[in-house]
Amino acid sequence: MTPARLVVASTNPVKIESARLGFELAFPGVACTVLGVPALSGVRDQPMGDDETLRGAFNRATAAQNHQPDADYWLGIEGGCADTPLGMTVFAWAVVIGKGRIGRARTGTFFLPDEVAALVRGGMELGHADDAVFGRSNSKQADGSVGLLTGGAIDRTRYYSHAVTLAFVPFLNPALTFAG
Repeated sequence: MTPARLVVASTNPVKIESARLGFELAFPGVACTVLGVPALSGVRDQPMGDDETLRGAFNRATAAQNHQPDADYWLGIEGGCADTPLGMTVFAWAVVIGKGRIGRARTGTFFLPDEVAALVRGGMELGHADDAVFGRSNSKQADGSVGLLTGGAIDRTRYYSHAVTLAFVPFLNPALTFAG
């Protein structure tokens, strides 16, 4: 059996590994080759709100499809923030395109400390804000905010991988109809 081909709209090792883990959870025992390609999101470097973040993930998945049209699945992952009355939240969207279907899923949500949120509100990308507050370098290609704030209990790879698995739900249930 030929392995499934999954193209990830990123060269970030965290997103590539999240894609691999998410696929393995969705399709245990199915071989898959995962390729990361550069892809623009078409949204701000730090998307704000669900709509912009979801649009960025979809744009990335579409760009991956255009880059490697012969794959089976194309995945975009986009992290975003949103200001709420309780503080600034963090989340990500995963979008999978393939086989005439689109799957979408959102990660869990958590709150940023005020020190990081203030920098993001000032226009800084979350990864850079984390690096500034926590004295790190390039944390977005490692544990990210979620890893920094949970002491490593949940790293960025595991955080994204569940959303990737959930984005495959329409493909796991081909006899069912999903909106959108």
